[in-house]
Parts: sequence; structure tokens; C-alpha cells
Amino acid sequence: MHGNKGMSQNLHHYRKSYQKGALRKQDAAADPFDQFTLWFDALKSLELDIEINAMHCTTLDAEGFPRTRVVLLKSFDRQGFQFFTNYSSQKGQDITRHPKVSLSFFWPDVERQVHIKGTAERLTKEESDAYFAVRPRGSQIGAHVSDQSRVIESREYLEQRLADIESLYENREIPRPDHWGGFRVIPEEYEFWQGRENRLHDRLRYIPVTSTETKTEIQAQNKKAHDSWIIERLAP
Repeated sequence: MHGNKGMSQNLHHYRKSYQKGALRKQDAAADPFDQFTLWFDALKSLELDIEINAMHCTTLDAEGFPRTRVVLLKSFDRQGFQFFTNYSSQKGQDITRHPKVSLSFFWPDVERQVHIKGTAERLTKEESDAYFAVRPRGSQIGAHVSDQSRVIESREYLEQRLADIESLYENREIPRPDHWGGFRVIPEEYEFWQGRENRLHDRLRYIPVTSTETKTEIQAQNKKAHDSWIIERLAP
């Protein structure tokens, strides 16, 4: 199989020149949350037909392998970035076992990426209830129907479960299932990436100031430091 050259696809000609922006340290916001908000709001203003809140969430499974999937960011503030899922799913179990995760946004229309490293924690029942209550009814039913990440016998099994749940809650309010809720990822490090020509991309990393000594040391290395975050430029 490995010797069958006909199976290989050469993608060397897939190349793109990045020319839509720049990210200079002197122009960056002092706080990474502010920088993220600036970029996110700028993308919203373009009114593109894309899910700008789609992000990759990477966890470690029970065998230590990283697993990445796309989830939807549903809220963000200075306390963290929120998404919702089935707690019994692969990602839910991974986070429960090992709460260190990474989030990654890729916005090709503006040639930007954001990477966030942090620790995930469950939202309170009240927070999860509040979001579940505003979900479309079909999505509420779906949370009851799917035993996410479990092996199932057929598509027909899902459709029968859907019919059963619809019948059960006909003309009734649908409660949030106990196994479904939100996570908040509390950032510990941010990186902002802006595509540039000749692959000399701009990369700025924000790391927290952990002590006066750390801040003094970083400033001595001619890096930009603030009260809470240090900004350093990375080679592309």
C-alpha cells in the first residue's frame, strides 16, 4: 500500500500570498482579551457568511493522544471562553480527566489566527440552564436524543429516539439534561497570528506576569510588558 505512488497527491503548488494586514507590537492592545475583542468585532463588521465563532478545541484522550474538533464559542469575557457540549462525550470526558486544553481560531478571510491555552472548568448549573433555555427547541431535543460519541446501530436508531423525545415533550417545556452543559476555558496564554508576505508572518504571544522579577527580566530583554501581561514577538 505504501509503495503505490498512484495514491500520493502532490500539493506543492497550493500556495497563497498573505497581504491583508500587519500586527505590530506597538499597535497591539495591552490586554489580550482586548486584542481578541478588536479582531472578533472587526470580523463581525464584515458580515461574512461564515461562523466566525467556530473554534478548534484540543484535548488529551485517555491514551495521551491529542484530539481536535470544531466547537462553537457561545460567550466570552475576561473570565474566559464558553462553549457547550455533552459532558459524557469524548471531549467532555477528556476535559474532566485533563482540564488543560487549547482553543484555536482560523479566519482565512482576514488571514488571522488566534491560539488560546488554558484550563477548562464546568459552568454552574444556573449558567448552563440559562443558555439551554434560549436554544432552539430542535437543539434542546437533540441534547436528549444523542448519546454523543457512543457507538450506535444505525441512523434509524437516532430518528426513532428523536420521535420518542418529541412525543415525550410535546406541548411541554424541555428541561436541560444533567449530562449536558457548558465549559469555561480560563486563558493562561494567547497567541495572535497575522499572515504576511514571504511567510514572514507576525506572531505576538501574551503571557501573564507572574512576579516582579519576571516583569523586570522580560523588560530587560526589550519585550513589551504591562501590569498583567507580557507581549513578545515570535519568529514565524
